[in-house]
Amino acid sequence: MRHRDTPPPGPRRPHLPTTESAVTAIREIAREYGREMTVTDDIGADQTTRRTSAGAFTVLDPDCSLPHEAFVELGGTPAVTVQLYPEDDARITVDAVDFADVPRDAVPAFLRAVYGDLAYIKSRLFPPGQWLVVPLPGDETYKELVGRMALSPWMARRVR
Repeated sequence: MRHRDTPPPGPRRPHLPTTESAVTAIREIAREYGREMTVTDDIGADQTTRRTSAGAFTVLDPDCSLPHEAFVELGGTPAVTVQLYPEDDARITVDAVDFADVPRDAVPAFLRAVYGDLAYIKSRLFPPGQWLVVPLPGDETYKELVGRMALSPWMARRVR
């Protein structure tokens, strides 16, 4: 996986400067693919998960910004959740397979790849393993190890 500061190759993705802009983009994708969506927002340094160093009753970051984090659940198959962090990254879970540190700007392309049937399972006999592979435009690919017994029916239909 590419380092977060490296610009994506190929076509430019729209920049999502805030958590709310990413939620809006996810909402459009949910509408496009007929998925129900629920959003839980955590706003303030005392509420977000990565702000453990925030003091009691501290709401703002040291730069006086108000951090916003969102947890998005998308209905249907596969089961998809997106945790958007204030630090411009996200954790996307597809049928219990976690993709950590996905840049926030890549979230819409990632979801389109999953819902557009571009994601697949790559298997190898030796050493044994199965990976969920999500290719994005511009030769960017995310892959995570899947336990052999953890293949969901959705994943089993995507084995290559």
